[in-house]
Formats: sequence, structure tokens, C-alpha cells
Amino acid sequence: MLSEPTYLGARMVAPALEVHFAQHRAAATQHCDSLPPTPPAALLEAIIDVAFWASLRREEGRPPRISLALLTPEEAGHPLLFGYRLRLTPQVLIKLAPAVEHPGIHLGVGFDDEGLYVWGTTTQVPPVCFVLEVVEPGLLVAKHRRADGFGKFLNVAVLRGDHIRVVDEDTQGLADYPTLRAALPAIAQPAAPGSGPAVDVRLELARAMRAHGRGGLLLAVPPGSEAWRASIVSPLGYPVAPAYTSISGLLAEPDHTRRDWQDDLLEAIEVLGGFTAVDGATIINRRFELLGFGAKVTRRADGTAVEEILLSEPVVGSSPTRLHPAKNGGTRHLAAAQFVHDQPGALALVASQDGNFTVFSWSAELQLVHAHRIDVLLL
Repeated sequence: MLSEPTYLGARMVAPALEVHFAQHRAAATQHCDSLPPTPPAALLEAIIDVAFWASLRREEGRPPRISLALLTPEEAGHPLLFGYRLRLTPQVLIKLAPAVEHPGIHLGVGFDDEGLYVWGTTTQVPPVCFVLEVVEPGLLVAKHRRADGFGKFLNVAVLRGDHIRVVDEDTQGLADYPTLRAALPAIAQPAAPGSGPAVDVRLELARAMRAHGRGGLLLAVPPGSEAWRASIVSPLGYPVAPAYTSISGLLAEPDHTRRDWQDDLLEAIEVLGGFTAVDGATIINRRFELLGFGAKVTRRADGTAVEEILLSEPVVGSSPTRLHPAKNGGTRHLAAAQFVHDQPGALALVASQDGNFTVFSWSAELQLVHAHRIDVLLL
């Protein structure tokens, strides 16, 4: 029997999570034969409630960082089984946390007539399996592994205390702007049909930029064009010659199913993301080829100052707002907005030290810079 949850956020988000997992499970059956059943809202609510209260506790002065996966040992890959079941309580999670803090290790959670229990650990979970990560005190992320298996997990909802954000997969938070939504820079860079899984290059690059925690500015310019140099202080801080083409080379390979291809691509993305930790902007072209780093952005000689941007995020219930770019963040955000304002064919990606992440692009329809915050996808 499940105890009555006391964390209001769990009750508020659980029904939306149940719908999400039911829909994704139905869609994933064409890729996978064996998938975990869709968890009912009451079960999701109970797991989130226990994890939330555990996140606020400390063991030897340290808060827990754990990941819970709702599945049976038979559904897990290479499970480690405890000698007996442990009831899922905040105290049990606090005691087990030091053993499972390493990324990629999940506590396996099951349920029986007596309620929820922990049966062991696993490093492999099937697609569309409910995973709940305790990131820091009061911050939880509900997610699942992608059906195609590439890259990291797909975030479904982020809970920070009473502040709940459910990812808006359908309209990206732009329900009232269909043209703007259609023109939004694609986070997914799909592989050739039948050649392997979809490749979320920009999403993985965004994660790599956030990983170093120093903040960063990445400018993506049209290939073959030199117009972007008018918006960069000369000389360029650290030019790369010839351009670093590992990512574009891997994407151009005809066989994306070869062994180690995904690992090679993720490694190349991490190398590129590392350069964004250097002071100044990192410059790539739209084929993900590195042109230089340590660049200083300036207003184009014949350009005008950016006065307004449209800010949105892919969260259910959110609405885009117009504001001055200086109110959207610090110097990186202002530089990104000015660069895209002067170079409408370019994109700018900004990682903040506080974890926020924003993609800047030019809206031809609205004739202004569109800033789309996607940190909810990256936690």
C-alpha cells in the first residue's frame, strides 16, 4: 500500500507524466519489443514524494545525488541484486546515496502489495523507463532513455520545490507563434534514414557547454561566408586553421551504425564544447566545424544596437515575452543578441554559470531576435 504523499509538486505533475509515458511507450513499440509498462500516476507521485524529501536531508553533511529507475530486475541490464528488498523511504535513500552517486548508476525501484521498495542497482535501463534524478536539494528531474538509444536521457519535467516545469514537446512554448515555431532552429540533426539513430548534435553540444560550469558563448555562422567577421574584433583571439572537422566528418559517414560511431561523435562534441570555457566566443559554422575561439563580439560598423528580443522556453503553460536584451542575462547574452541582430543567418548559444542555456536566432517574421531557453531539456 502506498503512503499518502505530502509533497504537493508530486501530485501536480504525476498525471502529466503518466500521459507522457503512455504516449511515448505506444510510439516506441515500433523500435523496441520489450518495454516497461506505463506507470500509473499514483505510483509516480509516491516515488517523487519520497525522492523530494530525501533530497532535503544530508548524510555526513552532504546532500544525496541519486537516480531512481522504476523497473524489475528482469527489465534491467546486468542488475546488482540486494539480498532482500529495502522499503523506499527517505532514510533508505540517504544511506544508499554514497554508493550510487556516480553518473549512470540507478537504484532499481519496484512495488508490491506493501508499497515501493529498492531491489538493487543497474547501469542499463530500457527505453521509456521512468527515471527520477535527484540533482540537488529540492531539485528533481523526471526523464527516460530515448527509444533510439542515442545520447543522454530525454527530460520530461523539472521540479524545483513548488516550481514545476513540464517540457512542451508539441509547441515548444510557442503555441501562439506557429511561424516562429516552424523557424525555430532544430535541436535535432537527423541521421540519414535507416542509417542509425537521430543525432541531437546541438543538444549534446549544449550539454558539453554546461558541463564545464564556466559559462560560454558559441556562435554558429553560415558555411562559406566571411560576413561574420564584421561582428568580431580583429584579430580573432585563437583562429583554428584548418577548421576542426571531426563532427562534420562523422556525420558525413554513410554508416552510422558502425561500432563506436556514437562514442566517437560524443567525444568530438565534448572536445568542441571544451573550447567554450575559454574567455570570449567560440565560432563554428553550421556544419559544426570549429573556426576559432576566444573571439570578442562587437557591433557591426553599419549596424544598430539591438533594442528588443522575444524570450520563450519549451515549457507547458509558458508564454513568450518581449524585453530588452540586457534584462535577459549578462554580457554573454547581450553579445549573443547583438551578434544575431547583425548576422541574421547565424545562431548563438549561451551557457550561463548558473546552468541556464539559451539559443538565439533571427525571426524574419517578427524582425527581431528570438531567444529560446532550453535548460529544462539539459538538466
